[in-house]
Amino acid sequence: MKGAAVPDVAIIGAGVSGLTCGVLLAERGYGVTIFAEEIGERTTSAAAAAIWFPYDAEPADKIIPWSLVTYERLRLLAEQQNTGVNMIELRSLARRGEIPIPDWAKSLGAQFVVSPVTVGLSDREQKSASQPVFSSGFTMSVPLTDTTRYLDYLRDRFSNARGTIREGVRFERIGEVPRPFKAIVNCAGIGAGELVPDRELESHRGQVAIVSKLDLPWAVVCDDPPLMYAIPRTRDCVFGGTNSTSYNREPIRADTDRIVAECSRTLNIEPPPVIATRVGLRPFRKSGVRLELDKLSDGRPVVHNYGHGGCGFTVSWGCAEDVLKLLLFSPNPP
Repeated sequence: MKGAAVPDVAIIGAGVSGLTCGVLLAERGYGVTIFAEEIGERTTSAAAAAIWFPYDAEPADKIIPWSLVTYERLRLLAEQQNTGVNMIELRSLARRGEIPIPDWAKSLGAQFVVSPVTVGLSDREQKSASQPVFSSGFTMSVPLTDTTRYLDYLRDRFSNARGTIREGVRFERIGEVPRPFKAIVNCAGIGAGELVPDRELESHRGQVAIVSKLDLPWAVVCDDPPLMYAIPRTRDCVFGGTNSTSYNREPIRADTDRIVAECSRTLNIEPPPVIATRVGLRPFRKSGVRLELDKLSDGRPVVHNYGHGGCGFTVSWGCAEDVLKLLLFSPNPP
């Protein structure tokens, strides 16, 4: 089918997983069409803080290798212009007790933050900060993707490789993908729950507040309740967040107020203006990420690639490489 008028691989979903798979396959010479109900700013990926960090996904023995592959791919992209990727210092902090440095973080040079752990916009402000001190933390350099710029970069790269995106398409079942496509890659995210269907998927709702640009020298993440993170970007800063089981995609004012108040208190600043509020539904799969080869009743191979929870960006390239391997070794490779 390569070189034919009809593309031979269909990808369902235009979030970071679908676009990354699309780029990898199209640049390997496959004819690829991405089918998506929503693209760009309307996807869950667009609402992500998108800092590299394994979060809210299982199992660890698969998540970490995928994450490390992606780390290296994103690190290289950070050296290029106009990708939307840059390297940033990340401080992972705890309000109580001693936070250990995971083995995977040690391999990337993570080090303990000198105690007492404080957070401010400058060293001078840290010394005079009156906010509660974190009990422990570690610091490391990680990739950060500006979602708007990075998703645009992936779409442009996909298009340059002769890939096609069909927007506004919703399949009720995966078998509805037109027959001329010889293989299917399922990157439907939370939509895979109905598409497959899969009762193991549950929606972990994440809401963030986009605030005006802050001179924050590092990104801050604290997973202790209440969840808090502040991710500085080129033109703004992402304040977060929430992680509740819900399918509600509408912003909740009380959540925004709480997020801004907690981040401002932690950073020891006045609450900055809120530019926008975004909500994404993290596709958490209780039995772990589903990345495996399946087959439709008509014999076409399907590679499922969904259930990445809160680390879709973090595992994107590692998962895409495994998708390619599964397609190559499927009984009827396209």
